[in-house]
Amino acid sequence: MTMLSGRRFPAPWQAVELEDAYCIQDVNGFPVAYVYFADDLQQRAGTDRMSRSEARRMAVRIAALPELRQALRKQSAQT
Repeated sequence: MTMLSGRRFPAPWQAVELEDAYCIQDVNGFPVAYVYFADDLQQRAGTDRMSRSEARRMAVRIAALPELRQALRKQSAQT
């Protein structure tokens, strides 16, 4: 794995939809996190999983973390 900027999980990250989860991957395709969901209401109740849309929103937010961190660094450097 190539280390970009000394980071272990180089940006950008992306959320990839799987059968029952979203996989957040770094630029090299390495899985950083999984967000599981269930489409069936009864299955969600029994497993405490999110709906597909809730999981998608969470996965997209997690995938945006490297960019958010960079923006916060720039903001704090300006003050």
